[in-house]
Amino acid sequence: MMKELTRVNFTNLNKIIYPELGISKSQVIDYYIRIAPRMLPFLKDRALVRTRYPNGINEEGFYEKDAPKGTPEWIKTFTKFSESVQKNTDYVICNDLDTLIWLANLAALELHIPLSKTPETGVPDIALFDLDPEPPAGLREAINAAFLLKELLEKLGLKSFVKNSGKKGLHVVIPLQPNHNFDQVRDFVHSVGLILTKKHIFIVSERSQTNEPGKVLIDYPQNSEHGTMIAPYSLRAVKEATVSTPLEWHELNTLKPYDYNLFSILNKSEEPWKHLFDEPQKLPKSF
Repeated sequence: MMKELTRVNFTNLNKIIYPELGISKSQVIDYYIRIAPRMLPFLKDRALVRTRYPNGINEEGFYEKDAPKGTPEWIKTFTKFSESVQKNTDYVICNDLDTLIWLANLAALELHIPLSKTPETGVPDIALFDLDPEPPAGLREAINAAFLLKELLEKLGLKSFVKNSGKKGLHVVIPLQPNHNFDQVRDFVHSVGLILTKKHIFIVSERSQTNEPGKVLIDYPQNSEHGTMIAPYSLRAVKEATVSTPLEWHELNTLKPYDYNLFSILNKSEEPWKHLFDEPQKLPKSF
């Protein structure tokens, strides 16, 4: 039936992708079909980076930027010159269900989005606070940091949105007006992080502190033209088949690490990020 409704030529549908849960590629594709109405608005016009696991998550996957060999002509791409490798990269643009299904058939489990849209890739429309706890700190410590961050941003007149990363951390974002560059956004996120580090000993904001035990890192350098964020509703390549899930702030009070996965997310009726881009905000110049 799926083949009659899409241009995608399916392969190896019975391949087991998540061995511990017995989840097949067919089920992964079915998930992305069902979640597409919620997910596609966050993928639209963004140069996707994918992490693919064609042999399942227990085998080594690979990170992919370029459109792979054999990409159908109907797949939309965006070509951008890479200074680091001195060549053009043809990024996949996923604006429709067929493209999303095609990616799922490639076992592109994790879809990572830049913080800007094409063609203006130097103009961010999202500011990202990536809260990454280092053991023995975990999700609970990340949640505590997120609420402190929310409070500070509110004092600055900014409304923030939160999602889990699908792994151990959280993402707090601010939708932006198109009048910032990445240097400004990165400096803002760093400055906010430094304010929190001075008040709360368990929060750090420098990459050199990434592995400090028991700390929550506010990872600001991802706010760059080359930085990415795991897309809302993307699967993660972990044995629990978790999903990076947009949340209401109050949901953090009872959130557990594996609350939302390929199965349970489909029962979640709320869409806390549905109007994320309806009211873009301007960052304060000084505070």
